[in-house]
Amino acid sequence: MPANSTTQEAGRWLMAQHQQRKPFMPLVGPLAPASMTAAYDVQDVLVAERKAAWQATRVGHKIALTTPQMRKFVGYEDSIAGQVLDRWNGADGVHGSPARVKKSDYGHLLFECELAFLMARDVPFGTAAPTREEVAACIDAVCPAFELADDRSADYSTFGKDGGATLHTLAADNAWNCGVVLGEWRRNWRDLDLASISGVATINGDKVGEGAGRDVMGHPLDAMAWIARLLHARGQTLKRGEFVITGSLITSKFPEAGDAVRFVVEGLGSVSLDVDA
Repeated sequence: MPANSTTQEAGRWLMAQHQQRKPFMPLVGPLAPASMTAAYDVQDVLVAERKAAWQATRVGHKIALTTPQMRKFVGYEDSIAGQVLDRWNGADGVHGSPARVKKSDYGHLLFECELAFLMARDVPFGTAAPTREEVAACIDAVCPAFELADDRSADYSTFGKDGGATLHTLAADNAWNCGVVLGEWRRNWRDLDLASISGVATINGDKVGEGAGRDVMGHPLDAMAWIARLLHARGQTLKRGEFVITGSLITSKFPEAGDAVRFVVEGLGSVSLDVDA
């Protein structure tokens, strides 16, 4: 369904806010989405604006706020979805590990430590919502990943105190995604207990957090089923060749120039990132 004029205006407003590096603030007045469905409609406009401006293509999806760690950190209990593009503001949006990015390319850079799933085929539409098992049958490979995000110096102390307005704007703002770093894909992943695997993050060799697969909605494949159902409700599906990052096992971290970041996942390997000024 084509976006209405208010939805179009809200998406373009968010695009301009990023371009001008304005601090994050919720959409207000007539631009404020009244529901999560309306927020995703605004997100689609924002993503379309970015595709056109950056000659970008959607290559994946993200799920935010899937773990107790991140829900406590942000102050919300509901997960939200976003879209991953292969370009970010004219530069690469998808990086292989080891990766190197410039902090100055972002308003306020953060990274999150996640599991990524690569689709072998489309999740088929059916009469019932896709189950964990049905989605798992469509997955090709798994790897550790970093999400790169820009919170535009958001004031987290205000989150969860405005009746959902900030959460709706966060969803409309594509859940702040501005890229990913992907580790090496493991295709023989089905012998792993994804709920039990653990991940440890370090910055300059110092441990800064750890988490387990079970933190992600109880099981990472339950997160995959969640986004498959959300996409089906919006007339879309997970497609062959796309990937999904399923939410951070560790609270968001804000690197400084010169930092060397590493995330090691038991049984899956590692992903690394160097941050320049």
